[in-house]
Amino acid sequence: MGLFGSFTKEKKESLDKGLAKTKESVFKKLTRAVAGRSKVDDVVLDELEEVLISSDVGVDTTLKIIERIEERVAKDKFLSTSELNKILKEEIVELLSENQVDGEGDFELPKSEFPYVIMVVGVNGVGKTTTIGKLAHKFKSAGKKVVLGAADTFRAAAIEQLQVWADRVDVPLIRQNMGSDPASVAFDTLASAKKQGADVVIIDTAGRLHNKVNLMNELTKVKKVMQKVVPDTPNEIILVLDGSTGQNAFEQAKEFTKATEVNALVITKLDGTAKGGVVIGVSDQFHIPVKYIGIGEGIDDLQVFNRTEFVDSLFN
Repeated sequence: MGLFGSFTKEKKESLDKGLAKTKESVFKKLTRAVAGRSKVDDVVLDELEEVLISSDVGVDTTLKIIERIEERVAKDKFLSTSELNKILKEEIVELLSENQVDGEGDFELPKSEFPYVIMVVGVNGVGKTTTIGKLAHKFKSAGKKVVLGAADTFRAAAIEQLQVWADRVDVPLIRQNMGSDPASVAFDTLASAKKQGADVVIIDTAGRLHNKVNLMNELTKVKKVMQKVVPDTPNEIILVLDGSTGQNAFEQAKEFTKATEVNALVITKLDGTAKGGVVIGVSDQFHIPVKYIGIGEGIDDLQVFNRTEFVDSLFN
């Protein structure tokens, strides 16, 4: 069993509830697409393409999915519209599996004499601080000793918001004054975590995209300084994206993957949007696994991403 447990009935119900808006939108559009038709033909495929694009799956990923379904139609000669849902789910799960690592992101922490270091990036307003707090809660609930670092020092609210979460979860937060050097905060955080024998360190970073060169330089500096304390860190660089922004999430992913070596994604706020298809498109286009999804405001509403359950919930 992984760190955050298996996919339980409760998690499935929570996922269904969290994806309700996207699910309802997709189901209605699919129903209209196949209305009065008995087989999957060019007209149905054109309609399906429109359904996927309007659900923010993205044009390139949608075309991949349509191409896969066309191959199935050509191979099987005849496919009824009643089979379309099943085929659609199978092809999207297969597409996601090409970018998703084994275990669906549900990892045990590797054995190490050093803390496991996670650096979290993302623009302001995407739910970055909330995600860090919920991750801290998950790790602590699993018996891990967690330390947080407030390296987003350019926004006073970011430090205070993270302090609220640290207090709520009851984990230490290493912080300095607003305007301090983010790399200095990261250094202090790792030094403290190492001294305390912490298992996990989660570092918040500045969420600004107005100057990509500065952002790249800053993140590079933070990494280099952290490596003076703990070699080969960070172990993970997680990019947090707001699922409700649809195509804007693609643009943010493009800029942050240029600025640093993102190796995991968190898609938040899926419960408040009909644009849940962005999870499929972002994972496919950037070849980065989605590790967690946010499906509600509660402290436990951050789920380990399970591609099969996600697609089943979306298209069932």
